[in-house]
Amino acid sequence: MNLLYTPAIFLALALLAQAVERPNVLFIAVDDLNDWVGCMGGHPQVKTPHIDRLAARGVLFTNAHCQSPVCNPSRASLLSGVSPETSGIYFLNPSLSQTEAGKNHEVLPKRFEREGFHVSGAGKVFHSRENKSHVPNYAGNFGGFGPIPKKKISPFKGHPLWDWGAYPERDELMTDHKVASWAGQQIKTKSDQPFLLMAGFVTPHVPQFTPQKWIDLYPLDTLQVPKTRQDDLDDLSPYAIDLTRLQHIAPTQEWVVANNQWKPLVQTYLACVSFTDHQVGRLLDALDASPHKDNTIIVFFSDHGFHLGEKEHWAKRTLWQDGSGVPMIIAGPGIAQGRICDKPVQLLDLYPTLLDLTGLAANPQHEGHSLRPLLEDPAANWPHTARSSFGPENVAIVSEQFRYIHYTDGSEELYHRKTDPHEWSNLASDPAMKEILATHRAELPTRCHAILGKGSTGHRAFEAASQRIKK
Repeated sequence: MNLLYTPAIFLALALLAQAVERPNVLFIAVDDLNDWVGCMGGHPQVKTPHIDRLAARGVLFTNAHCQSPVCNPSRASLLSGVSPETSGIYFLNPSLSQTEAGKNHEVLPKRFEREGFHVSGAGKVFHSRENKSHVPNYAGNFGGFGPIPKKKISPFKGHPLWDWGAYPERDELMTDHKVASWAGQQIKTKSDQPFLLMAGFVTPHVPQFTPQKWIDLYPLDTLQVPKTRQDDLDDLSPYAIDLTRLQHIAPTQEWVVANNQWKPLVQTYLACVSFTDHQVGRLLDALDASPHKDNTIIVFFSDHGFHLGEKEHWAKRTLWQDGSGVPMIIAGPGIAQGRICDKPVQLLDLYPTLLDLTGLAANPQHEGHSLRPLLEDPAANWPHTARSSFGPENVAIVSEQFRYIHYTDGSEELYHRKTDPHEWSNLASDPAMKEILATHRAELPTRCHAILGKGSTGHRAFEAASQRIKK
């Protein structure tokens, strides 16, 4: 018998061919990046040529949302495939590995390793120290949020991370420059396996530090701050305001204005965005100069948004667009190029999407949906909404036209995404919105896991707001 023609040989050859044809994945995560990206138009003066060129070679999602506007729960949800309501991870602790969800749900990098991919990563992929245990061949965080000067540069006397200004002197000293250099080298490395390469950039997360040259891109005398309205909070419930004010560590809007720091904070945030954009460009250049250029899926996203004075708020931890909205771009073989999709999608969709695009079997435990139909046709029918939460029963439901927010005290908000992009007019009390409200209420989770962990800023904010209800 000629063994070359046995079924076993045919199967082996088929599997080998499948492995050869599998695309690689370049996974780029950014910390605290909102829509201040050129292609998204979130700030009229931002300069992000490299993220813009990535958008030009793939699909830009302009209605994408995180599952929680906090680093740990957002990343835990994305990488495990389940929501905070399922895992109980709503705030900065516990880590995923300390929960039943972490034990019962295979994380994305481990799944790809099991399927024969060479998996490696550096920087902030998971939150905190979990990277070493969850990311195979993890190269390190290369300095985390550092380098940090011995004394604060800014006049803010609060939390040490809340600092901003020109520091250090050179890009090469920055954590994200080191991560990009490492990742660029990995792209050049030859391998018989398809790869999943995970690069996590911490900038523009506070402290908002960059070398002076990036700050010089945004002169203070011509700089624009976000548009705001004096009566913006008048149609919100006391609970909604408390949830975004009490026990937070960021400077208040009152302090920022009184100390003339609005423009400097906007300036350094924009500088950080442009610096990170440059690191993205370095990765794209490395990929384009490699043999993997035409066989690599690129996923770019932020873990949540960031306020810079909108709704009189700074930082994250809100269910408004500035808190839950994220930039998200997917590019690669078979994906539409230079297209914009405004369908409601979420970071929870990334895990099932990458399984689908790389030919791996779907996981029925996953709560997101493959974005493949939208990557092939951004205007395709999409029956899903996006959901974000900040503690049990504080939930935002986003459709193509509206953002609906329900709080644990029963108060509600409703904003029209097209006619009111700043979310200045709460339509929840408008009788004409009765059916719209009912449709969005029907999307609220029916079961919420109890809050796990304790003591973080998010825990304290949630508890302080809840105490006000009891009073």
